[in-house]
Amino acid sequence: MELFKENPNWAENLKPLIAKYKGKQHPLEYQNTYQLLVMVILSAQDSDANINKIAPALFEAYPNMESLAVSNIEALIPHISKVRNFVTKASWLIEIAQTIKEDKNIPLTMQGLTALKGVGRKSTNVIMRETKQPAEGIIADLHVIRVAPRIAIIPEANDGNKVEKLLMQALPKEIWGEIGMAISFLGRETCRPTNPKCPECPIETDCQYPLKTI
Repeated sequence: MELFKENPNWAENLKPLIAKYKGKQHPLEYQNTYQLLVMVILSAQDSDANINKIAPALFEAYPNMESLAVSNIEALIPHISKVRNFVTKASWLIEIAQTIKEDKNIPLTMQGLTALKGVGRKSTNVIMRETKQPAEGIIADLHVIRVAPRIAIIPEANDGNKVEKLLMQALPKEIWGEIGMAISFLGRETCRPTNPKCPECPIETDCQYPLKTI
């Protein structure tokens, strides 16, 4: 079924959603920018819950970029061995640490962050949002990829970069910084893959999802 219909009023219609989640911290339980960067890299193709579980011991062993920079892949692996693709991610983290050297050198721009190993646009948008940088894109995680077409902001697309591009075309830049995470939280909490809680949705009256049977 084709659900998508062009709607020029989405910027206005999404205001209640943004108001509900504006400023809410990402589910990764980080304490500073260094931890955020490391956890975002580790969370690729893994769950935030799993990364939160291994993080305390990891950061006890490696409290900052300086400590990671003087380590090596073999020493790091035991601390992240329960993370998916841990060998590759260990090599990324060591290379980043040896390049950046100190926490204060962590870049906070799209160009600077995407130049780092294992950091794509989605991860960069998360880091920039959490560190309150001016948005250069829109977070398009798995929840956004699923929910944005479902509620008909954009047409169906399975690729995160494509979804981000479509959202950037559909929505004004002044809401880029919050809308991606807001849609992500909506997908996590309310607009579930099955049995969505439509009556609890702050944008129910504007959503075009046809199965509002709850």
